[in-house]
Amino acid sequence: MKNIMTSLWILSLISLFSCGNSANSEQDGTVEISGKISNAPEGVVVLSQFTDGRPRVLDTLELDSDGSFSYELQIEDPTFYDLNLFGQRSVRLALLKEDVQVNYDFSQPENIQIEGSKDSQEMLKLEKLMADYQADVNALNEAYYEAMSNNDAETIKSIQAQALDLEANQAERVKQTINSMGDSFASLAAIGLLNPKNDFPFLDELINRLDQKYPNTLTIIQLKQQLDELRALAIGAVAPEIALPGPDGEIKKLSDLRGNYVLIDFWAAWCKPCRAENPNVVRLYKEYNSKGFEVFGVSLDRDRDDWVQAIADDQLEWTQVSDLQYFNSEAAQTYQIQAIPATYMIDPEGKIIAKDLRGPTLERKLQELFDK
Repeated sequence: MKNIMTSLWILSLISLFSCGNSANSEQDGTVEISGKISNAPEGVVVLSQFTDGRPRVLDTLELDSDGSFSYELQIEDPTFYDLNLFGQRSVRLALLKEDVQVNYDFSQPENIQIEGSKDSQEMLKLEKLMADYQADVNALNEAYYEAMSNNDAETIKSIQAQALDLEANQAERVKQTINSMGDSFASLAAIGLLNPKNDFPFLDELINRLDQKYPNTLTIIQLKQQLDELRALAIGAVAPEIALPGPDGEIKKLSDLRGNYVLIDFWAAWCKPCRAENPNVVRLYKEYNSKGFEVFGVSLDRDRDDWVQAIADDQLEWTQVSDLQYFNSEAAQTYQIQAIPATYMIDPEGKIIAKDLRGPTLERKLQELFDK
């Protein structure tokens, strides 16, 4: 789906996993990984540990003549492991104080059995979640490439809308899966599947809850620090002020639009996805402006002439500002913008109520706000 929505591919099942000094000394001890691999091909079984988000090979596991194996680890903190079966199947394990048994038959590739460690069993939920999601992505990809080969602009537009919906729906499925895990630290493996900008309240509550159960765990400490950096831009926070010059050089302030619902739109003349979205924003602006909808455009251009020409070409009638500093723009730094298009929706009091709205998601939000 990269051609449709780059963010659909920015998925990481394991992120920032590392070990720290645990205060729960009663949880320290030996954990056994055992099981049986049937109908195995040629090769080896490799055990790796995730440290600072990267796998580090620990050892190669020896199999008995019947395919059984056993290996002991000293584990002090919640830790994630990868059991690579002959380079053909990867099994993710979440281990702390419970032994785990892994049984797998290569003649039945869809059937893997994990017993013992409850946290490792929870990891299977994530595996199914991602498998289902990948199937949906593949189906959309196939339809997208077919539409591209047929130069079918309407179908391409429809698939792009479906991609946005798929991403939004996947976030809800991820949160439902995390909720089903309770206080299992395996839920940390799903955090990389959520956008902290959009799901800050959910992630904040989750991390604080896990911090109480697994105190002094380095992974959780790092995640808390990252969330603290995002807190100023969380849903419900007052949007930071933006005061930059417009095309005429006059300083325009975001706060000048207080009393309206305002879409802060980070864009640039050189950004093709931004320019492709502009007609949609123009249409919605004309429909909802009289009802209290405004747009505050923040350009990340470097060339003033290009910026001004794009405003004219795309018929952007709303407030436009830029310091022509590209991603070094003061506003981009304040709002932690790393890619565009990017948007923030704020309410009449200046509080952030939504992020990254575009296409059908922007239209639905405006309908929700004004078509009551």
